[in-house]
Amino acid sequence: MFKGVPIDGTLSEYVAKMKQQGFISIGTENGVAILKGDFAAYKDCMIGVVTLKQKDLVSRITVIFPERDTWSTLAANYFDLKEMLTQKYGEPTEYIEEFDTYTEPSDDNSKMHQVKFDNCKYYTTYETERGTIQLSIEHEGVMSCYVMLAYFDKINSDIIRAKAIDDL
Repeated sequence: MFKGVPIDGTLSEYVAKMKQQGFISIGTENGVAILKGDFAAYKDCMIGVVTLKQKDLVSRITVIFPERDTWSTLAANYFDLKEMLTQKYGEPTEYIEEFDTYTEPSDDNSKMHQVKFDNCKYYTTYETERGTIQLSIEHEGVMSCYVMLAYFDKINSDIIRAKAIDDL
């Protein structure tokens, strides 16, 4: 479920449901629809709706929260969302929150530097009966740092996997 809507159906059907939830469609390319809107009390989030490659069946929703320029605001977003997810889904199945460096970065600037250069490993995973939810700190290049939340649907992925196994 994402915003109360089951992660299911074709891409166009799902995008229509998201528009009803107040999201604005930015466009669709290669089985991925991009929408923009407010999510979990955060304004102007980018939402990616992804289908399985073999079939027009929605299987993953990714939320990219607004970019942050400082470690303190980036980490605050991450831990705020983690707290809400834990309240809803219980304790995480797995989490790693560390910098992949010899010494722990000591200030805001050095921590952001580690994020930008791919030395920040912050992610939390929740396994549910319907799928997996993963929260993480991400970056694109050295200019864009943000928190990302991904919902992976188990049911549709299992359907495609069973079909693939039948083909073998």
